[in-house]
This record gives sequence, structure tokens and C-alpha cells, in this order.
Amino acid sequence: MQGGKNNVIAIDGPAASGKSSVSSKISDKTGYLHVNSGLMYRAFTWSILRSGIDLNNSDSVVGHLHSINIECGQIDGNSTLTVDGLDPGIELKSSEVNANVSLISAIEEVRTLLVSKQRDYLNISNIVMEGRDIGSVVFPETPYKFYIDASAEVRAKRRMAEGGLDDLKKRDKIDASRKISPLIIPDDAFVIDTSKMNLEQVVLEVLNELKARGLVTV
Repeated sequence: MQGGKNNVIAIDGPAASGKSSVSSKISDKTGYLHVNSGLMYRAFTWSILRSGIDLNNSDSVVGHLHSINIECGQIDGNSTLTVDGLDPGIELKSSEVNANVSLISAIEEVRTLLVSKQRDYLNISNIVMEGRDIGSVVFPETPYKFYIDASAEVRAKRRMAEGGLDDLKKRDKIDASRKISPLIIPDDAFVIDTSKMNLEQVVLEVLNELKARGLVTV
């Protein structure tokens, strides 16, 4: 695997499926660094929105990508992300970012650059990485793949509880139909439907499957 001795636990799934909460808990249980790949796409979308660039002009979007510095790292066991030295913070969860991140994420050049940054994490640490193409594209060689899902109704309720107003059906369609790295379930992924499960139950199922697949954690 890339990164030599380090391992990666890949956790994919659609928006509001619960993968972020699960990934965070698995990170706590294993001691692995938690990396939310979606925040990278959100950070770039945030930067595009601040710049005033037309989001539908892919040439301008790509040009902006090469004009900024996106830094990914870790401090005290926590992954970090800045754009030109700025931490977008809570703005990454804004309704405007929610509404446009799938559009920006579908651009090939954007995914190519950010996937490269995602892979770099494995050179410095064992990681739990969440996203939409981690097991299928970013780290297809890892044997530790999970796909966290839930019904559309449950996911919509979860998003509303978080204060989000984005159109999940629209995001699902864009994520699943894009030509570059579409949201799919890898053939060797362990699928968990969280619709009727609480967080503790899902985490236990993931940990049991990791053990069954031979992963020894701290």
C-alpha cells in the first residue's frame, strides 16, 4: 500500500448517511488520524464562492485551483486544512457551499489534485478517511472498506437536524452520475444501512468487521 506500513480505513457513503460520525468514532477507537476528504472539496468551493468566479465556467474554476494554496496536515493528532493560510471553519457547512460542492467536485482537474493530497496523508499516519470515492478511487487497494448508507428519508431528517437545507436528491444524482469518480459501492466494501441503528451499534459493527478482516489496532 502507498505509505508503506501505514493502513487506511476507507468509509464511503452519500450525504447525511452518518459516515462522519462513524469515522470520528473509529478514529478514536483505533488511534488512526481522521480525514474528511469532503472538507477539501468544500474548502475549494468556499474559495471559489469568495472569489466571485462563475461556478459553471470550468476553465475559470481550474484556473483558480492553480492560483491558491490548499494545505492539508495534522496537529496533535487532528487533521488540518487551510486555503492560502485561512481556516474556513464553520463556513464549510454553509448552505451555499452545500448547494455547490457536488458541482465543483465533478470537475476532473479538481478531483485529480485533491485526490493526490488525500493520498499524501497515508505517508505520515494510519488514517480513517471518509468520502465518496475513498475505497473505489483514492485507496482501492485497501482491504478495509466500508460503505455507510441510510434511506433517503432518514438522511433528509438528519440533514435538517444539522440545520442543512441542501437538496440531497440533487446531490445524490450529481455524485452518482458524474463521469469522474462517481459515488459507487466498491465490490469488496462492507455495507451498513444505518437507518435503524444508533451510532454505537454502527461503530461496533465496523470494529467487528475490521477484526474479521485481520486489522489489529491499538
